[in-house]
Order: sequence, then structure tokens, then C-alpha cells
Amino acid sequence: MATCDRRQFIGCGGALTAAVACSSNVSAEPKRADAAHRRFDLGTVTYNIAARWDLATLLQICRRTGLAAVELRTTHRHGVEPTLSPGARARVRKQFEDAGIVAWGLGTTCEFHSPDPSEVARQVETCKRFSQLAADIGARGVKVRPNRLLKDVPPERTLAQIGQALRKCGQTAAGLGVEIWLEVHGHGTAHPPNVRTIMQHCDHPAVGITWNSNPSDVVDGSIHLYFDLLKPWIKSCHIHELWSDYPWRELFARLRSIGYDRYTLAEIPGTPDQASGERL
Repeated sequence: MATCDRRQFIGCGGALTAAVACSSNVSAEPKRADAAHRRFDLGTVTYNIAARWDLATLLQICRRTGLAAVELRTTHRHGVEPTLSPGARARVRKQFEDAGIVAWGLGTTCEFHSPDPSEVARQVETCKRFSQLAADIGARGVKVRPNRLLKDVPPERTLAQIGQALRKCGQTAAGLGVEIWLEVHGHGTAHPPNVRTIMQHCDHPAVGITWNSNPSDVVDGSIHLYFDLLKPWIKSCHIHELWSDYPWRELFARLRSIGYDRYTLAEIPGTPDQASGERL
């Protein structure tokens, strides 16, 4: 799927959907009799191309392109934030239901690496507020991030701290019937062995990861090493431009091999709209 403007996005969204569906038919291991029903669908995140679309526009374009689900990035024009009243939350939920689009998740900027305990506590409380919002609008989960390792703090301490904060978030989320997804992200923290260490410290069933399709996943042309390391926790997935040299076919096959039946979410850049000059 090439970088595209608003109209091109509508035209080529279906092609990307088809590419994901076709690629998911290839298995990374021998086929099993129970594997035929396993599949995952394509959605989008609002981080880039949809950052300036209001919710009605977003849902309309998703329907027209065949995108099944949305991860709503905080601060963007859709306006789905913890400040919404109970009535406004109910209206958002109904908009998604009426459109036939899944409110898959809320993309937050919550992060837990700060050396200041009060800041970590504030971030945990913010994550809990997003968990309540997710429950209210019918979303499945809340995406958070490890953002970096600190220069003057032993990495092991930071990784343990992030994991412990995630456990607190997971305890609240579980009570609300939602999940917490740690994005494979950040300087030093995107390294899959570090993500594994975080998840081992967290050790909560309501907390998983968002596979982020990073170039650093690839070793000798394959993602098998780090995919196998993190596969017990994969609950969501971001994908990028399919023409890049990331081994997409292998990713989709490996997702299918573990019975992944959720969404791969397109996180792709926007370009100036040719009609209005507006940057999407």
C-alpha cells in the first residue's frame, strides 16, 4: 500500500486488506486440522494518517475501505478521551456499533520509566482512567509504552519498575474486562529481550504486548528469534508499509501459527490532501 492521500487511501485500503488476508493463509509450521478457521483482520491506528479526522469521518472511511477496527491515539481529533462524560461515552460506543467498526483499543502515552515514584504513580492512574474509558466505549484494550532506558539507572531496575507498574494497571483493567498492551517501543526498551524481562516482572494475564513490526525484530532476514521470544504475550499488532523489506509474509504466517485471531493495525504516514492541502 503506497503512501496516499484521502481519496487514494479509500481506493487502496481494500488492497491492503486483501494482502493481509491472503498472506495469513501461509503457515510458519505444518498445517493442523483446526487451523482453517484462524484468521485476523485489518484495522488502523489514528497515529498518522487519521490524526486529523473526527470520529464520524474516521468511521466512514473505515467502512469504505474495509478496515475492521480502530486504535484511537490520544490527543487526536477524534476526541475520545477520559474527560468524556458518561453520556458522551455512550454516544461513542453507539457510533462504533452503528458503523460496524470495532473500537479495538485506546493508544495512550502512558509510560512508567521515570525515576520519580510520584510520576510513575500518576502514569498508572492515567492508565486506569483510560481502562475505564475503554470499558465504557466497548474497546478491548489500552496500549501503553515503555519509552526509554535511563542513562544513570541500571537497566534491570527500570525494566522491573515498568513491569511492576504494568501489574497495577493490569489488576484494574482485569476488573473492567479489558486488557493492557505494552507496545514494543522506545530507546533500549524496544529490544525484545528487554520487553520479555518487563513482561516477566509484570506476570499478569490481563497484560500483553503490541507487536510493533520494528526493523530491529529482524535477524538474518527473519523475525523468528524475537517473535518466538515474545509470542506468549502478543495481544495486538501494528504493521507498516507493506512494500518495505520487513518480512511481512513471515509475520502473518507466524501470527497464524500461534492462533492469533485479532487485528493487525495499519500505522502508516499521511500526506497532504491534494484537494485541500490539509495534512492528514
